[in-house]
Amino acid sequence: MTTPETQSSSSSPYTHHHNRTPSLIPSEPDSASGSFQNDGYLNSFDNTSSLDEEEEFGFSRSEFRQSVVVGSVKYYERHVFLCYKKPSVWPPRIQAAEFDRLPRLLSAALTARKPHIKRQTRLTICEGYDGTETSNGDVLIFPDMIRYRRLTHFDVDTFVEEVLVKDGEWLPGSPEPLKGSYIFVCAHGARDKRCGVCGPALVSRFKDEIELRGHQNKVFVRPCSHIGGHKYAGNVIIFRSDNHGKVTGHWYGYVMPDDVSTLLEQHVEKGEIVDFLWRGQMGLSEEEQIKAQEQRVIANGGGNIERTHTDSVYGHADGTNVEDKGCCQGNSTSTCCRSSNLPTENAANLNLDKKSVAEKRKGGKNPISINGGNKSAPTPHKVCTMPTWLETWESEDVYAALALIGAAVSVAVAYNCYRQLG
Repeated sequence: MTTPETQSSSSSPYTHHHNRTPSLIPSEPDSASGSFQNDGYLNSFDNTSSLDEEEEFGFSRSEFRQSVVVGSVKYYERHVFLCYKKPSVWPPRIQAAEFDRLPRLLSAALTARKPHIKRQTRLTICEGYDGTETSNGDVLIFPDMIRYRRLTHFDVDTFVEEVLVKDGEWLPGSPEPLKGSYIFVCAHGARDKRCGVCGPALVSRFKDEIELRGHQNKVFVRPCSHIGGHKYAGNVIIFRSDNHGKVTGHWYGYVMPDDVSTLLEQHVEKGEIVDFLWRGQMGLSEEEQIKAQEQRVIANGGGNIERTHTDSVYGHADGTNVEDKGCCQGNSTSTCCRSSNLPTENAANLNLDKKSVAEKRKGGKNPISINGGNKSAPTPHKVCTMPTWLETWESEDVYAALALIGAAVSVAVAYNCYRQLG
């Protein structure tokens, strides 16, 4: 089945509105068959954010990292990205926009053929313009890791039928294999201002970090349209092969520019899931996403998922686990750290109440919690698993046990003296 991007009738409270009349933009000179005529939206839309916008819609907003992120990705099995223009000209509902024929017709064809498509398919728009790696009309398909070049509105029905319904090839075009890792960042500012402020900043940081690491031909980043979960902005999806060669699509939420290097190093380069930002993945239901993370956390010693400068928990994309060891993680020679002075700057100390987690798990047992705190949120104590059974006792239990042992010893000594005197 197919689940094209939901087009709800109500707009987000954070939607960016324009007061000027939309103008028609001439067709792009290299666009085929007139598929890209009439943008139907303001070409002057500016994705740059002011300090006021950053405070209200960006990484400093009051709601940032205040909700559970895990289990927030609806189940789907295939992701289709249509490369189409730039975020600055995307209208709020690009897949239903009158003047944007190609995305509108592709979305309509997916909906019409939904009962006949075996794999649940999600459609998203990503940036594409001529003269770049992804031109207008290119279609990227995951987990298939293939690209079709230059789809036009004349070809939409045939393409959907042959490729997405029959799982075959579109004969006018030849599928090109995609290699490397692909990163998509929601930057759909016309749909929701939070994505419009956070998205471009993340794309810019990703590009800088990719160049710094020399991954220009291995890792590719593109802004994309609304993917769901405005409140989790910045939203990031990473497609790459796991340690067994299986292509997976992992979603991350509440991503800040400072988290980009961690995602590249841990997820892209090492194949490790960064759990404190992990929303879920393609191919798992919402409940399965929560259980998968719970298993990773249990394998790492249990407790809340927290991030500090020195201690983070990661899990391999194939389900195995690895830890970035601080004083408390995986160290059998030390006791647990109990510190009230954990660093708060650039850290996400996650400690949600059980109620929100229980709601997310829909009554499931043994819920785990993941909560992000903003700058004003109190920093919780860090409590880790003790290395021995004795250290699992509370201090009061230890004192009581020692008192009991002392009393027993005193009785034994007194009884021994009594027998000697008798």
